[in-house]
Amino acid sequence: MSSPPTILVFDSGLGGLTVLREIVGARPDAHYVYVADDAFFPYGHHDEEAIIARVVPLIGELIAAHAPDLVVIACNTASTLVMSQLRGEYEMTFVGTVPAIKPACASSKTKLVSVLGTRGTVRREYTHALIRDFAQGCEVTLVGSMELAALAEAALSGIEVSDSRILAEIAPCFVASGQDDLKRTDTIVLACTHYPLLLDFFTRLAPWPVHWIDPAAAIARRADHVISDRFPKGAFSEGRPGFSFQYTSGAAPAENLVAALADLRGAKENLRAGV
Repeated sequence: MSSPPTILVFDSGLGGLTVLREIVGARPDAHYVYVADDAFFPYGHHDEEAIIARVVPLIGELIAAHAPDLVVIACNTASTLVMSQLRGEYEMTFVGTVPAIKPACASSKTKLVSVLGTRGTVRREYTHALIRDFAQGCEVTLVGSMELAALAEAALSGIEVSDSRILAEIAPCFVASGQDDLKRTDTIVLACTHYPLLLDFFTRLAPWPVHWIDPAAAIARRADHVISDRFPKGAFSEGRPGFSFQYTSGAAPAENLVAALADLRGAKENLRAGV
């Protein structure tokens, strides 16, 4: 085994960087290809058939181009729609991203849990099945946002985002019940990988403290477990990881995005754009 593993991380936009950060921390010896499907962003504005028709062949093209050893679909919307098709179509190992409803409900003390995702994710049968299977007596409030993914991309790009717009999107997550509202939501699932990019806003604007569940660490643990079966830890030098970044539109990453990627283990000199 002469070369380290190649891990392809795919998202509709830049939200998957929250997942990439965690995977790099778990496997700093790997080479990473990050693909943002900005040409079709945001996925929440497309119907299910259009997303499937877009993502399944696109992933095939990316596999052919980059020959990854693992593909991480760092997008809840895509994962809840296309994982079975991808696994049936390609001889490749995939790790997906699904709403972290099970751990959220297991940890909630008040039994009031909210799931904050795109409108497509929260209305999908996959998400409702997770609630039926793992609610564990919790009352689960589903909150679908049309704006937060785009606001997260804007904030990452250095564009000023107003508190009022973000608060309007997260306010329905906060549910109070019982005498004098003593029973309140205590756990909120971030069911879109873009949303942790706005976590500082969320915590500051929340009407009361809650536990925000970011799935990135769990996804990274799964990816690490899967890739380590073929590429044991310690088999390769843990120097700076190599990166390739690709927008499907063909655009070059902005300077601030290059800086953000460079922060992932100091890999600036290894970053190649548009590969």
